[in-house]
Amino acid sequence: MDAGRYRSSLRSPLSDQMPLRKKPRRDLDRFIPNRSAMDFDFAHFMLTGGKVEKECAAQCSPSKCAYRKHLAEIFNINRSRILSFKDKDSPSKDVFQESFSPAQTPAKRRRHIPTSAEKTLDAPDLLDDFYLNLLDWGSGNFLAIALGNLVYLWNAMNGDASVLVAVEDDVGPVTSVRWAPDGRHLAVGFTNSHVQIWDSSTSKLVRTLKGHRLRVGSLDWNNSILTTGGMDCLIINNDLRIRSHGINVYEGHSQEVCGLKWSVSGKELASGGNDNLIHIWNMSMASTNSATQWRHRMEEHTSAVKALAWCPFQSNLLASGGGVGDQSIKFWNSNTGACLNSVNTGSQVCCLLWNRHEHELLSSHGFNDNQLILWKYPSMLKLSELYGHTKRVLYMTQSPDGYTVASGAPDETLRLWKVFGDPGKVKPAAKMTEPFPNVARIR
Repeated sequence: MDAGRYRSSLRSPLSDQMPLRKKPRRDLDRFIPNRSAMDFDFAHFMLTGGKVEKECAAQCSPSKCAYRKHLAEIFNINRSRILSFKDKDSPSKDVFQESFSPAQTPAKRRRHIPTSAEKTLDAPDLLDDFYLNLLDWGSGNFLAIALGNLVYLWNAMNGDASVLVAVEDDVGPVTSVRWAPDGRHLAVGFTNSHVQIWDSSTSKLVRTLKGHRLRVGSLDWNNSILTTGGMDCLIINNDLRIRSHGINVYEGHSQEVCGLKWSVSGKELASGGNDNLIHIWNMSMASTNSATQWRHRMEEHTSAVKALAWCPFQSNLLASGGGVGDQSIKFWNSNTGACLNSVNTGSQVCCLLWNRHEHELLSSHGFNDNQLILWKYPSMLKLSELYGHTKRVLYMTQSPDGYTVASGAPDETLRLWKVFGDPGKVKPAAKMTEPFPNVARIR
């Protein structure tokens, strides 16, 4: 390819053409020194300075000699050579600034957060009840949602929907749903106080659990232990491996239990109720004979506590949200029971979800804006507000990969948000290579 043609093709249309600056060429003989580029005073000093230093070396102290040597090195930086055969190029201004400017780390690029829902699905007959938990996303990538007396499964991989549970009015409506860790079995709570275990792969009822006297509005799993919370103020641990499934009971709430969350380690259980209380329970302390079973009791909220979320990157950190009379998000140290921080959100807090990939917290709200708010933790700065629902966002759950959030509201819509990032844009972690692999080491 012609060089001139190649150079012209690199120019952008209508761009300013910058003429090339030609350096003046000086024809100098490489064997004859260039007098204009030489410093004769410095050359004379360098030729005679050695004798002076030898004469003064015996008279001065070692520290003074070291000082003189250091001083000479400083003043001799970037000096001309004794014999110079060509002009020395002047140092570039950009190079000078780069060499003396402090090291700058590249700023982290801010993640794009879509403010509109990626998908919106119809959810007719979704109940308007703050104390219920009617939405959950299982590890098998199936979304379970309770609509009146029915429980639907939505396949997130192909978008197919099917009915798993259908009950009569004397049993329903459905008051809670929760997937087991295996992503196959679904626990369903009802108004008649019963809890059913369904196998989603065969669409068959596996077992019915009894023990509560009133409706069961909250559920959570801890391996093979299903914990249920009801309007009768009781919290029951059910071991599905044995016939007599009710292994112990927690008593501490005076009104309906509307929030249950086991910690990531499975050692601590957080419960919230309509009595404005939060309890931290330990499985080893569950005994009906004990007057005080809870490990910690938090009384700082001034309204019902349904929203509970354990931090995925700090095991002893619990986030909680208060109802319409409280409107705050509080953070707790589960080891001490101390309140670490409290943030007034300005509206009813219905649900809380932690981002598993970043230090962020997502909250869903009621009146007046019915929005989702993404917070940066621990500064609690608002990163984004997501609008779309026209009624309070009572239900919220997270996809198995942790990037998509599903929210449900009595406006009879189910919305999917890519609020926690896009898995397709996540770069794999770079493999750590051992430095200097050819160097022998003592193992």
